[in-house]
Amino acid sequence: MKKILAVLLALAMVFTLAACGEKEEAQTEAPAFAVAMITDYGDITDESFNQATYEGCKEFCEANGVNFNYYKPAGDSDAERVAMIDAAIADGFNVIVTPGYAFAGALKETVGTYPDAYFIALDVSEGDFGDFEIPANLFSAVYQEELCGYMAGVAAVKLGYKHVGFLGGMAVPAVVRYGYGFVQGANAAAEELGLTDVVCEYGYGNQFFGDADITAVMDTWYQTLGVEVVFACGGGIYTSAAEAAAKVGGKVIGVDVDQVPTIDGTYGAGMTVTSAMKGLAATVKTLLTELILNNNWSAYGGTITKLGLVSGTDTAANYVQLGTTQWADGFTEADYQALVAAMFDGSVKVSDSIDAMPTTTITVNDHGNVK
Repeated sequence: MKKILAVLLALAMVFTLAACGEKEEAQTEAPAFAVAMITDYGDITDESFNQATYEGCKEFCEANGVNFNYYKPAGDSDAERVAMIDAAIADGFNVIVTPGYAFAGALKETVGTYPDAYFIALDVSEGDFGDFEIPANLFSAVYQEELCGYMAGVAAVKLGYKHVGFLGGMAVPAVVRYGYGFVQGANAAAEELGLTDVVCEYGYGNQFFGDADITAVMDTWYQTLGVEVVFACGGGIYTSAAEAAAKVGGKVIGVDVDQVPTIDGTYGAGMTVTSAMKGLAATVKTLLTELILNNNWSAYGGTITKLGLVSGTDTAANYVQLGTTQWADGFTEADYQALVAAMFDGSVKVSDSIDAMPTTTITVNDHGNVK
């Protein structure tokens, strides 16, 4: 009898230890993540925000064995974007990536409904959210647009363009930072080169798409005023600048992503001088790495973080940078790298103020809203 009791006691201890081991393993096992990207109102082939975000998500998830899919709303409304977030959650996705300011309303409606999901927003600012308090399961990345706008302004003038233009979409903070950065960069390059005849035409279309009215204004800029290159900044507003430029062999500077494929592919090879870019794919991959691989969401959740330069030597690592550029003797790739290094170490300073047009020695003709 004693032997039987001893055997039973030993077996009980084995099962208890095994159960404890299983419990401990379950406690330390990382949660399963699945990533869904919701497009704003475009598609993943838009060669802009959606495509850059999609490619960043896809690359990370394929490399790390993470389930990934994207969802496209049926139309351009908060309700339709909310419906796709709901659908993604219902399908088992617990990491939701949303590109662009248009998601502010949808995020405000959904992040509280799904406290166990993680939301990564790109370029949704405090101004977009209003008085909404950012919860711990939401992170939003915004960008120092003035820095890449400055780079584009320097590039334009050093590449020999003395009559430049800035056409913004609507005068929202991000677009204004791009514009004021561009003006500062053009001014700095002109002063460095000793040029006194650089002129910048400056205006907003008062909408985020081009149309016949804005194209007519751009025709005047290129054909009558003598503008050589326009930094077109704000959604589809670039179409009006590019249509006008194509008539006279003019040039355009792209925005947000490398727009060479879009602009040159549609309006003519060689039109795009450069693009002032945001590192959307880099942002996505960094955040997914921190959440899924490093278990470091606590360093990001509940915040809106402004991203800019993180390296003075590796320009591709920065969250703001230039895209494909028509390098020439006046502005080489080495010159660009030196400029970034100087901006990174603080020897070149760029103001992020949008209170008033920057003070310049070049001539800036402020047209306000051109429509």
